[in-house]
Amino acid sequence: MTKSRGQDIARRIAEAGRRALAEAEARRQAPAAPLPPELGGPKGPEPTRYGDWERKGIVSDF
Repeated sequence: MTKSRGQDIARRIAEAGRRALAEAEARRQAPAAPLPPELGGPKGPEPTRYGDWERKGIVSDF
């Protein structure tokens, strides 16, 4: 690889990094869209957070 080709690759990587950072910042600034309500989900607190999942009286631990 020639020196100029290596510099070109480094420049393109740096440009892609700047674009990615700008896109991430724009996403952080944008208001989050409200999520639709969950259909058929578990009642009460989120089961995956507490390590148990109950469906029709059967409990599974993970």
